[in-house]
Amino acid sequence: MLGSTHGTFTTDLRARVVACGEQPGTAVHGVAAAEGDQDVSGRPLYVPVPDLDRFFRPESVAVVGASDAEGRPNTGITRQLIAWAERVGARLHPVHPTRASVFGVDCVPSVADLADPVDLAVLLVADPLPVVEELAEAKVKFAVAFASGFAETGDAGARAQDRLSAAVRRSGLRLLGPNTNLNAFEEFRDDLDGPAIALITQSGHQGRPVFTLQELGVRLSHWAPTGNEADLETADFISYFAERPEVGAIACYVEGLKDGRSFLLAADRAARRGVPVVTVKVGRTEAGARMAASHTGKLTGADQVVDAAMRQFGVIRVDGLDELQDTAALLARARPPAAEGVVVYSISGGTGAHFSDLATAAGLTLPTLSQDRQDELHQWIPGYLSVANPVDNGGHPVGDWRGRKIIDAILADPSVGVLVCPITGPFPPMSDKLAQDLVDAAETTDKLICVVWGSPVGTEDAYRRTLLGSSRVATFRTFGNCITAVKAYLDHSRFTTGYRSPFDEAPRTPSPSFRKAQALLRPGHRLSEHAAKQLLRAYGIRVPREQLVTSAAAAVRAAGLVGYPVVMKASGAQLAHKTELGLVKIGLTSASQIRDAYRELTDIARYEGVDLDGILVCQMVERGVEMVVGVTQDALFGPTVTVGLGGVLVEVLADTAVRVPPFGEQQARAMLAELRGRALLDGVRGAPPADVDALVEVVLRVQRMALELGGDLAELDINPLVVLERGQGAVALDALAVCR
Repeated sequence: MLGSTHGTFTTDLRARVVACGEQPGTAVHGVAAAEGDQDVSGRPLYVPVPDLDRFFRPESVAVVGASDAEGRPNTGITRQLIAWAERVGARLHPVHPTRASVFGVDCVPSVADLADPVDLAVLLVADPLPVVEELAEAKVKFAVAFASGFAETGDAGARAQDRLSAAVRRSGLRLLGPNTNLNAFEEFRDDLDGPAIALITQSGHQGRPVFTLQELGVRLSHWAPTGNEADLETADFISYFAERPEVGAIACYVEGLKDGRSFLLAADRAARRGVPVVTVKVGRTEAGARMAASHTGKLTGADQVVDAAMRQFGVIRVDGLDELQDTAALLARARPPAAEGVVVYSISGGTGAHFSDLATAAGLTLPTLSQDRQDELHQWIPGYLSVANPVDNGGHPVGDWRGRKIIDAILADPSVGVLVCPITGPFPPMSDKLAQDLVDAAETTDKLICVVWGSPVGTEDAYRRTLLGSSRVATFRTFGNCITAVKAYLDHSRFTTGYRSPFDEAPRTPSPSFRKAQALLRPGHRLSEHAAKQLLRAYGIRVPREQLVTSAAAAVRAAGLVGYPVVMKASGAQLAHKTELGLVKIGLTSASQIRDAYRELTDIARYEGVDLDGILVCQMVERGVEMVVGVTQDALFGPTVTVGLGGVLVEVLADTAVRVPPFGEQQARAMLAELRGRALLDGVRGAPPADVDALVEVVLRVQRMALELGGDLAELDINPLVVLERGQGAVALDALAVCR
């Protein structure tokens, strides 16, 4: 039971947040904020794109520590760099204090002796710090440090890396590494065309499977092995590659992110331009996180937050390197989907059923073909075979003229955007004819054609020459990788269609609520429930009618003002879980019950040694869906907002979704869609639908709190937030707030 204090509920959630102090963004959609612009939390809303042209295509290269002495590690590196410089048309200058020449090329003793301006310096020295200072004086643009023994080795190495980072910042040059390798200077095939994959890896060996895609006809344009990221980081290369016209997709192997906001701004840039970013991010498990830290010395971040942040900005996260290469290859070369329907076409009913089960379970849509389309297909396929989707041709039609007719008819269906043909094993000559028909059809349609070639041998001409020889057919070796890539393809298209950057509309100035809230904060302390609710009230979040009292008589008077029945709760800064201590009494309906409850609550608190600031006499809310909404601080991304099923079983249910501010109403609703218990909000077992709009509004207001109070608010927990039936709003029955 609840009196109507919610007020008129407008249909424009954005207008309601403005009423709380939100200022609408003034940036034009698709146009980045001005350099140096910050949101209300002090975080940047824009980072410039580094000009890395002279890194990847320098006119002159200095190799510091060059060698041609047999048996020396630097000798092989120098030889590779000489070959690379010839390929890219760069002048190479060996630098060595005691050698007159290296591999027949004249040496200079130091960087200061270089006569020509240098774009890129490759440092083959154990301690790059002194050389960085020399490079600054020579006005070198870029440097690569191969040396190890930095943050990946522990505290002492981390301090050495900090000194190197500081020297780089003072120098004005940009540094790749340390603890990197030669991957940027690999020999790329120049005989492949079409959109390319740009590769970023923090571990060089982990990028090798993607690099070898060139042997399957997939073009690669760049490889950035970022190492420890003392300066240049993954985000820099994502931003740069997203602007390159030849890049169709960006593939990343990430062990740790250097800066959460920089990564999100880079992902946002890629999303604005529709460039897919496909990422393997290690650290899902404690063991993986430990290994990542020891390898690159970076903070992996809470994995749930990392996962949500990537999804929020359209980054496609995959688990395996095989998935990385297959998904990136498909996304780099596929045209935008004409429809979201997937049709499965096979020569075997079993194969079609198996693939269809897996695809449907993964969330792909397999539309039933129209009756007219099925009748058309039955001109060439026996009538006893199913052609509704999956389409089973029985085998023989693929060996003659009927095969191409069937493929063209399927592609002509307007509900079909993707045709998948799983071939579990070769059966020449029919499989050869089928492969050729699929390749020929792909040249005449904008729709995506995928083939799963299941033969473990992989040496068949139909696979090696016909399928891999086509840049229009996406070829896979497993069902799972095909489904993962197709889902990513359709999801990314849906995400980028109409994408609006949350950074364009992020609040830049504090709201009036911020000033009210500041007066309530107590640095270094946890607030009592009463004080935490005042904090919520300052941001327009509805709480029950309640009064804080310090005597039984005052409690009786308060109950009369609040209105029976009431709830009585102990209130104190150290009380986080009152129910377990018996410090909550519900459904009180008389003055005698109020007096008894007051005495019992204060006795329990005295026995438990709990300091109270009083007893809360609260309006009772009896019906609704109990949710939790909160704020926590992530070491990588800063303040995060969580929503989930609440109540006393919140830890047991563990049904939550998280987002990193800033985000808009669409993302707030997407959070709810991720919950396993989402159906509770729609009404189950006769319960009316809950006020989802009111819940979304609370999430957005809590986000505003997270942004404005992020530096002062370590934690906020609204549990339960009771969401009433549609049109009645949502009420925060309890709250916990911890100040930094």
